[in-house]
Amino acid sequence: MPNTYSQIYLQLVFATKGRETRIGATIKDDVEKYICGIFRNKGQKVLAIYANPDHIHILFSYKNLQITVPELVKIIKTESTNFINEKNLICGKFSWQEGYGIFSYSRSQKDSVCNYILNQAQHHQRRNFREEYFGFPEQVRY
Repeated sequence: MPNTYSQIYLQLVFATKGRETRIGATIKDDVEKYICGIFRNKGQKVLAIYANPDHIHILFSYKNLQITVPELVKIIKTESTNFINEKNLICGKFSWQEGYGIFSYSRSQKDSVCNYILNQAQHHQRRNFREEYFGFPEQVRY
């Protein structure tokens, strides 16, 4: 087979340092767009993204196998931190917490996970980040 084909759907979740509420409504769109640009520049396709005040969810199609997931996450977190700080989007210094969660899904689950991510505002009225994170992947029912 002369070409490489992959169909890998991953959900990336990581929090702000100390889980502080740092991503307000005024910067949410800018942060999401910037992070989508980083993914695109690294040969990945974002299917859904939602920046909560204290954490972010990103579902992406992992296509460029020339970069490992840990390398990609490091780039995403470093470049988005630099963007927020250099543009002075918040008062004080911004940073992401160390670590992350990465969860894989099948093609048949893709739409459900997209809906879950895009409806984070409603979801977090019922369940906080800690409950959500430690319930992965059980909380996303298909």
